[in-house]
Amino acid sequence: MTPLIRVLREDWADPDIALPTYETAGAAGADIRANLESQGYIVQEIEFEDGAIEVEALLDGREVELELARDTGAVIEIETEGEDDDD
Repeated sequence: MTPLIRVLREDWADPDIALPTYETAGAAGADIRANLESQGYIVQEIEFEDGAIEVEALLDGREVELELARDTGAVIEIETEGEDDDD
């Protein structure tokens, strides 16, 4: 399952207006946590490092590590428990 970062706009909202930026990493982290938890993830840790956002979470009892682009929130990489980086 690929996680989605959902952005909902009201019908009356102007789509030409840019999405919000966050004043703090904590505000961005809260948004990411809410989006992932709404999809069944249990977020354990969120770190902002090297221009990316790293999330450690559980999904259906399995450990999952997600790497998100810091500027867009797009998923760059997903690694689940038991996967080997040497493949």
